[in-house]
Amino acid sequence: MLPAKVKILFVVKANAYGHGAAPLAKEAERLRLKGEPSADFFGVSSVEEGAALRKAKIKTPILILGSLYPFESFLEAARLNLIPTVASLEGARQLSAAGLKIKKRLAAHLKIDTGMGRVGVSHKNAFEVVDFLSKSRGAALTGIYTHFSSADSDSGYTRLQIERFNKALKNNGLKNGKILIHASNSAAVLNHPEANYEMVRVGGVLYGLWPGFKPLLSFKARIVFIKKMEKGASVSYGRTFRARKPLRIATVCVGYADGAPRAESNKGEVLVEGRRCKIIGTVTMDMLMIDVTGVSGARVGSEVVLIGEEGKEQISASEAAGFSGTISYETLCAISQRVPRVYHW
Repeated sequence: MLPAKVKILFVVKANAYGHGAAPLAKEAERLRLKGEPSADFFGVSSVEEGAALRKAKIKTPILILGSLYPFESFLEAARLNLIPTVASLEGARQLSAAGLKIKKRLAAHLKIDTGMGRVGVSHKNAFEVVDFLSKSRGAALTGIYTHFSSADSDSGYTRLQIERFNKALKNNGLKNGKILIHASNSAAVLNHPEANYEMVRVGGVLYGLWPGFKPLLSFKARIVFIKKMEKGASVSYGRTFRARKPLRIATVCVGYADGAPRAESNKGEVLVEGRRCKIIGTVTMDMLMIDVTGVSGARVGSEVVLIGEEGKEQISASEAAGFSGTISYETLCAISQRVPRVYHW
């Protein structure tokens, strides 16, 4: 979908949205080294996340998308060859001081706030920071970017953000080729190709969280216990579910400590033997219960799909998120570290 000249920053923060940052980064790096289209940069949220990738022997450039604090973190970022984000004049000064301390010009990307309202120097006041970095002996401005707040839902506001960003670039004499310019997230790549610039920062489309893209992840567990339930009997904490008729109930070895939200209690669905089954009762820390009355093949050891496909049925990350009133990104990030990840390349 992208012109060949546009670089890709693969966003692998939050453990690659729950998928596992190091294994995915290794695979992306392997593909790039083979000459296939892949990630030119990786994006993380902190020095700690960048350090984990470096420990996994990832050599690709890594941009820290979050604002660093304490400022002493600039020294650790430099040691690990991570590129920090600068979002204020004070941040630029601290980065420069760190560079002077180790007698090295430290590369950084400047973040411009064009309307996200989270982190970044105002698009109206960027000159002072750009000017400082251009003259600094301890820091070097190698990139500049902004972030869109609603590229998936408000085209008018996104166009306004693009206009503000372009104006900031023009006012500061910044052009394509001089430094690396980037703005688009997944939504903007799909809806605003005019904002591709020299690099895009994508996560959601690469994880398959957008229509037309294949999901990378399935989330599965196993049935560990089955019993018959009499009419009037209750299930789980608080007795929030009581049977109106005899049922066949299965206990599944997954709970909210694994990433099956408690908010799915008496609301969520899973797949067993290609059939949809209701979550009944309160989801507990390590287990949840489902109604398998209509699934004759369900047994101890049967696979239970919380996210993914089974037969002709599918529960997407987006649908799973809907059961608990959230978004697919949060649902995937909530899959805990104690859940084993199995990769099929």
